[in-house]
Amino acid sequence: MRSDTSLDVDKLLFTEEMRNDPHSIYRRLRSTDPVYWSEKFNAWILTGFDAVVAGLNDLRLSSDRSAWFRKMAHSDEFDPFFSFLSKRMLLTDPPNHTRLRGLVSKAFTPHIVESMRGHIQQLVDQFLDKVAGKGSFDVVHDLAFPLPATVITEMLGVPSGDKEQLKSWSDDFIVFFSTHPANIRIEQYRRAQESMRAMTAYFRAAIGRIPTTGRDCLLKLMEDAEENGSRLSEEELFANANLLLIAGHETTMGLISKGLLALLRHPDQLEKLKAAPALIPGAIEEMLRYDGPVQFTNRLAHDDVEIGGKMIRRDQFVFLFLAAANRDPAHFADPDRLDITRVIHKHVAFGLGHHFCLGAPLARLEAQIAFSTMLRRLPNLRLATDRVEYGDNFNLQSLKSLPVKFG
Repeated sequence: MRSDTSLDVDKLLFTEEMRNDPHSIYRRLRSTDPVYWSEKFNAWILTGFDAVVAGLNDLRLSSDRSAWFRKMAHSDEFDPFFSFLSKRMLLTDPPNHTRLRGLVSKAFTPHIVESMRGHIQQLVDQFLDKVAGKGSFDVVHDLAFPLPATVITEMLGVPSGDKEQLKSWSDDFIVFFSTHPANIRIEQYRRAQESMRAMTAYFRAAIGRIPTTGRDCLLKLMEDAEENGSRLSEEELFANANLLLIAGHETTMGLISKGLLALLRHPDQLEKLKAAPALIPGAIEEMLRYDGPVQFTNRLAHDDVEIGGKMIRRDQFVFLFLAAANRDPAHFADPDRLDITRVIHKHVAFGLGHHFCLGAPLARLEAQIAFSTMLRRLPNLRLATDRVEYGDNFNLQSLKSLPVKFG
């Protein structure tokens, strides 16, 4: 099978070039073939907004794809890893997804998230206090990582001082979602499985300590949650605690660091935001649209599905590039320009449909407080380097560091 196009982008997909400058590749794909069949990766690559939205909303494109990942690993050595994956709500379809999300979502209601505002403000001030007299700091290491990592570990009920170890395990674990499975090496799978076992043991020990602390935390709420007589199994509990830990810090870290980078590279927008802080909530949405932290999600066709005039066949794999959809000129005027006053009625940075990001309200709140505080406390904020380096994960794209100066 071959898409009706002369575009040869297979050699660019999931490469270092794509990691460092994904939008130039997305632009070529989107303008020439927004529903592209990649022979090299034996998968569909969706980059147009309409195509991505259609894919996210069509339940025939299934999220239940752990068995497909298992097959791509070409080894039964990793069966425990893929069994664990299959229990995360991110890789399930209704009705199981509905059940899992219902048991977990009670901790992310608007009221609960809003009640955290004061504490998040306190944390941001504490992190900035540590760098206030230095005239420079690394946004990633000093704020963008420790803020959401502290918030989610506290919510789960584990010591925030463990966040570096948890981050190390998380980095190993998320390899399965970082690129096309064909690119994952066997030693990466082994590290992922080892880290999965380490995190499981960590959460099991944490659950054992909770009754003695009397803390009302997310781990305990998830363990006790019951809906229509259903409760989480132990593996479901730990698999979704793992999901919340990773999603709770990775995406917000990328939003804060890449959002600030975009502002610093668009000084007119930075000045506009400093002059009118009330624009910050809308500016966060524009940052998510312009350069969101998640590049893509993927699905497995459980039936034939027609999207954009192309027939996706049963059992074919589909990549839905959220970041590409968010710069589709058919939906966003001058999409490669950051405009904090843009009226955005839709973007797909947090996904769409029943898999819309559960923690989106919390990520937005953390980012709004982080940006409002930085702009208020750090005068003449500017980049301290002409070059930035991205992490190895193609999907959960974040900066390794972001050195800035102020004052």
